[in-house]
Amino acid sequence: MNKVQKTEAEWKEVLTPEQYHVLREKGTERAFSGEYGKSGDGVYKCAACGLELFDADTKFDSGTGWPSFYAPREGHVETESDTKYGMRRTEVLCASCSSHLGHVFDDGPAPTGLRYCMNSVALKFEEDNKENK
Repeated sequence: MNKVQKTEAEWKEVLTPEQYHVLREKGTERAFSGEYGKSGDGVYKCAACGLELFDADTKFDSGTGWPSFYAPREGHVETESDTKYGMRRTEVLCASCSSHLGHVFDDGPAPTGLRYCMNSVALKFEEDNKENK
């Protein structure tokens, strides 16, 4: 995968302050504050670089207040250990631009048993165009 590389100044030009805080400074939006409570058919992309991350049919309601998915597109996210705030978690990053998306937990539904808990502000939903199907 080709890596997107920009300076922090370039990221600040293309992201809102909230997006910059979450995607580049590894922040977290408030629970239940995002826009992706419900959606139709389509794909969730990285808000920073546009890489397709999650298909809408892998989304589920976890009750946590953040969009949750049971599986990403293969090879489109990376993970690394996150021990901030005295917790041990697994951080999820965009495989293309290394932006922070959220965290993955092992309390999700079948078939994977995983819950990719993402920040809405880190995602951009693109609905399928029904006319082209």
